[in-house]
Amino acid sequence: MRKTQITIDVELDENHIPEKMTWNAQDGGVEKEETKAVMISVWDEKASEALRIDLWTKEMPVDQMKMFMHQIFVSMGNTYQRATGEDDVAAWIEQIAEEFAIKSAIKM
Repeated sequence: MRKTQITIDVELDENHIPEKMTWNAQDGGVEKEETKAVMISVWDEKASEALRIDLWTKEMPVDQMKMFMHQIFVSMGNTYQRATGEDDVAAWIEQIAEEFAIKSAIKM
């Protein structure tokens, strides 16, 4: 069996707030690529719940955070469709993403 790694390095300030983050993905050719925000979800099968890590740096602009969230909603719809084949629910998730874009003023 082959293994690969994806890692995230987080530099914290004295109050444990992320100041700088970089990520690495061996197979993707990504090495020490800087990012301002990270959201990771993993499924805990024993507890039947999602566990999450949401981090963003002090330098992450609010307008970019809104765009980041919108793109996550869109990708959730795509992932849901691929995982379940339920086109109607995937379309509903995409509609939520569009409503978010309008309400958050990133789309008119």
